Amino acid sequence: MRGLALEWTLMFGHRLPTIPAPADALPGRAEVMEVPDAHYVNERSMVPPFRAGIETIILGMGCFWGAERVFWEHPGVWTTAVGYTGGHTPNATYEEVCSGRTGHNEVVFVAWDAAAIGLIEVLQVFWENHDPTQGMRQGNDVGTQYRSGIYVADDAQLASAESTRDTFATALADAGYGEITTEIVERPTFFYAEDYHQQYLAKNPMGYCGLGGTGVSCPVGILD
Repeated sequence: MRGLALEWTLMFGHRLPTIPAPADALPGRAEVMEVPDAHYVNERSMVPPFRAGIETIILGMGCFWGAERVFWEHPGVWTTAVGYTGGHTPNATYEEVCSGRTGHNEVVFVAWDAAAIGLIEVLQVFWENHDPTQGMRQGNDVGTQYRSGIYVADDAQLASAESTRDTFATALADAGYGEITTEIVERPTFFYAEDYHQQYLAKNPMGYCGLGGTGVSCPVGILD
């Protein structure tokens, strides 16, 4: 596993990671992370503003290396970037996030061409490429930074996130999985991760990827 949170609680005999309170989080810093001029794979900017017709959402699926690759390879996706969100520490470093003392999640910033694909398709990719029932972990990756999350920009995204969650929850239950633990909240501040994390698996093709879905299809056709 790549990181293990240091904040824990005891439940059913197991030690589980918990998000620290704001007062207990690391202080962070005012200096923002430098962002590369262009995406390593598609050479587009990773920083808004984008041209008309490009929509964005932020998604947490566990290790952000593999999650980002899933999206940059998907037709219709304009650009991607990895970073941190959902915590308390401004401009946290990777090491700080992995300490469990920032509250942040490892996430992917996804921008797509709305003329090519829709939000429902983006969310289908999200649901089908990780296990959203595992709480603060994905497989062997354990920690608050590996939780499932959808960070929405507006009420329309919120409605789509909740409707696809409810549809997928039924499919997962039928397959024997537990309840979905995905947090669906208004988009917090997104902090870009360090340059070496951006498009990591394109730069390091043999690098670690712990991403894995449930094998259950998300039946979004009824929502289109």
